[in-house]
Amino acid sequence: MPARVDGAIAALAAGQHGHVTRAQLLELGLGDHGIGYRVGISRLIPVYAGVYAVGHVPTAPVARAGGAVLACGRGAVLSHGSAATLWGIRKRWQSPFEVTVRWDRRRRGIRIHRSRTLTRQDVKLHLGVRVTSPARTVLDMAPRLSDRALARVVNDARLAGYLHLDDLGEVLVRCPSHRGATRLRPFVQTGGAPTRSEFEDAFLAFADRFGLPRPEINVRVAGHEVDALFRDERVIVELDGFEYHRDRRSFERDRERDAATLAARFETVRVTWARLTLKPDREAARLHAILRDRRDSAGIS
Repeated sequence: MPARVDGAIAALAAGQHGHVTRAQLLELGLGDHGIGYRVGISRLIPVYAGVYAVGHVPTAPVARAGGAVLACGRGAVLSHGSAATLWGIRKRWQSPFEVTVRWDRRRRGIRIHRSRTLTRQDVKLHLGVRVTSPARTVLDMAPRLSDRALARVVNDARLAGYLHLDDLGEVLVRCPSHRGATRLRPFVQTGGAPTRSEFEDAFLAFADRFGLPRPEINVRVAGHEVDALFRDERVIVELDGFEYHRDRRSFERDRERDAATLAARFETVRVTWARLTLKPDREAARLHAILRDRRDSAGIS
């Protein structure tokens, strides 16, 4: 009997990153004495109230995060910053783990959030851990982030294939009064391809700030991908960061693209980070003039 129970405990823990709950142990037929005995010989090791590691305490952050979710009861999900790290949206794990529950369930060593708006669409299983969906995670993180950081979170998650604008729009419809909703609506409204760098984010913000038309980002023209495109005016803007254009191959590729797009009657303007950030007024005036010239030449009102 004990060997069979211990085998069942081990099998259960294997699917839960090495953890079991007290409720699960009771369901397997163990009583207080059986649990206490196994704690005494370190077969069960308390890690949170009502949660035990089996055999040894896991050290991997993902496993420990899974234990934190188990400690918070049925329906609990990893959320906020911890969810962002699990999805790869944020790079480093931070303590304490953050978990969202429907009802107050405080646990020492865990940061608890309460929400009655979580639905089935908001909950996913990722790396064996119940976690808020990428869309819900971004919504919860938005109030903590600067505009610059939020733009990168949204776009990096889209580039990774985890976040889709339809899903983001759906969660905003369900949670219109959430503190992050206002910050995220512009991403859904403008749509377009995701940006790949802070430089591209800065150029979009620059265009909005100075009343330029909203350019398309990372689209193909004449068989080449371009950084930004004012399609009506047939003007391409290439964002020249030194780190991306300092080798001969990049140099040759850029010139080939410029020639191919010019042959297709698209004019290319190259903008550097210094010009964009140190003299934005002058750069905006110049782009306005170029776009106006192109509209006049094409008879666009």
